Amino acid sequence: MAVSYNGLWKMLIDKNMYKKDLSADLGISSATMAKMGRGENVSMDILEKICDYMDCNIGDIMSFEKDREEKDD
Repeated sequence: MAVSYNGLWKMLIDKNMYKKDLSADLGISSATMAKMGRGENVSMDILEKICDYMDCNIGDIMSFEKDREEKDD
């Protein structure tokens, strides 16, 4: 399964924010933001910070998607 942060990216757009704003406000490193951009795993601490800041639940900012190989089975 792959991680998708599309919910977070859409939320940022809705709030007229940029990734760099979120990173600066929460002290999230650019490396962590890059990992999220690539759909890689990040720590629960980071996700908790984001949820608290955005006043949302984890399901609002991330989801799991089946890999293409799994879809073909």
